[in-house]
Amino acid sequence: MNSQDRLAAARRYAAFFESLSPETLTDLDQYVTKEVHFRDPFNDFIGRPRMERAFRHMFDLLDEVRFEVHDLACSDRAAYLRWSMIYRRKQGSEQCIEGMSEILLADDGRVQVHIDHWDAAGQLYERLPVLGGLLRLVRRRLQVS
Repeated sequence: MNSQDRLAAARRYAAFFESLSPETLTDLDQYVTKEVHFRDPFNDFIGRPRMERAFRHMFDLLDEVRFEVHDLACSDRAAYLRWSMIYRRKQGSEQCIEGMSEILLADDGRVQVHIDHWDAAGQLYERLPVLGGLLRLVRRRLQVS
């Protein structure tokens, strides 16, 4: 796959990522390989059906989930998407997680590896009432003065 094809495939995937919803999950096979490797702070698995289940689980847990891709970069080996995930917890206020996805493309332009990088401790766990206070204390003790 040449660099123009890789960039076009990464853009298609980014557009799909931004349109992700329970209804569009049925289109996942057009964008990822059957044996896609997916990893984020909570999951590490292989297989398109598991990826679909993970996204469905996210939609079940959260309300009004949407992704906004802010930047896309491609190298000879990978593409990188910088994104925001905006969501609302059930009966809660709007929240935002900032992250980056590293994707490796198969020869047919579909994603064969999708690795999400984001700070689960700072952007999620520290927002929880009891655990958050403990994590903030640990973070303060580890900071350089």
